[in-house]
Amino acid sequence: MIENLLRVHADILSRRTTGPCFCNTHDLEYLPQRVVSLQPSATVILRDLGRLGSLVACTKYCIEVCPEITATDKVIVADSWTAQSEQISAAKPDLVIASVPYQEKALAEILKSGARFLGLAPKSLADIYADIAAIAGIMGAREEGLRVIHQMQDAIQAVSSRTRQLPRPLVFCEEWGKPLIASQLWVAELVEAAGGDFIGKPGAQISFQEVESAVPEVLIAAWCGAGDRVPLEKIAHGRNWENIPAVKNGRVWGIRDEYLNTPAPTLVRGLHALAAAIHPECFPQPDGLRCIDATP
Repeated sequence: MIENLLRVHADILSRRTTGPCFCNTHDLEYLPQRVVSLQPSATVILRDLGRLGSLVACTKYCIEVCPEITATDKVIVADSWTAQSEQISAAKPDLVIASVPYQEKALAEILKSGARFLGLAPKSLADIYADIAAIAGIMGAREEGLRVIHQMQDAIQAVSSRTRQLPRPLVFCEEWGKPLIASQLWVAELVEAAGGDFIGKPGAQISFQEVESAVPEVLIAAWCGAGDRVPLEKIAHGRNWENIPAVKNGRVWGIRDEYLNTPAPTLVRGLHALAAAIHPECFPQPDGLRCIDATP
């Protein structure tokens, strides 16, 4: 329910701010000059649009994903899950951008701040492109937004073209380990582009037994908030998965959290990591990808 409301809110706000009012130079005064970002995905999108100069506050996780802002003077605020109206108001923003995951009380805090609010709730790659376009329109960067979207689409198409004729192994990709949760729909789409067949319902909880019964040939873990510290040995041997083909053949991989769980242009890095994990014979191993053999 919350995600549907946020999607409608984003669509309305985008339509209001991407029209002729941003076409003329004298209308630049209506562009947001002080932006608060409550999620790394929004910060990355602002960076790639060339609009980091408008960012006045962000979360500590934004700095981890977007190190370009460490040298600048930004106020650190709580994220979309734990937002606090006092922190937001203190930054005096004319736009707050937040994205999933949310808590209802955090949404109430964001709205309580009184600032104009763009709430994003992407599920698919198409949603992410729409979010980039919305932020670009609001920030007066429509051409830059189209460039960023086309770059992502071209990168995904390039990998998809290379894997089209390759065998398609069964791939289970998880975004959390306890409870076990399959990765989001946009990750499933990237797995398909990288030449694999995604197991399970994206974003849904699944049992260890269900994964075992699906006999995945590749296991991939990208836990939210874990960086590249997912315990691959525990995944392989702490769940009674010793007979799964992926474990037997040492095809258990960890991918940096932000490469798959940040719905932004950084997903292209996640795509390259997925391609190397699924088809290591065709793609070099990039930074952010770790195999169980390399785990102490």
